Amino acid sequence: MRGTVKRDVERVVVGILAEQAAMSPEDVTLGATLEDLGIDSLGVVETIFSIEEAFDIEVPFNANQPEASEFDIHTVGSIVRSVESLIATRA
Repeated sequence: MRGTVKRDVERVVVGILAEQAAMSPEDVTLGATLEDLGIDSLGVVETIFSIEEAFDIEVPFNANQPEASEFDIHTVGSIVRSVESLIATRA
């Protein structure tokens, strides 16, 4: 994946998470967890929908069993990598 596209994915994902957490994007780090950002289970679902819409992808995520999901939501960085992977698979 080209560097510019990768930075764009990161920027958009961080923006979505920042909005969900009512934070400035500058305050969202790649190592932060959703818990660190104060995003609860409903917020996770809303975040997934926003990511799907922003990137025109289908995220394989089961809100009832997030730990069994193929989509890694452990940190902001893992979400970015998961989105990049889904975009690459689609291409």
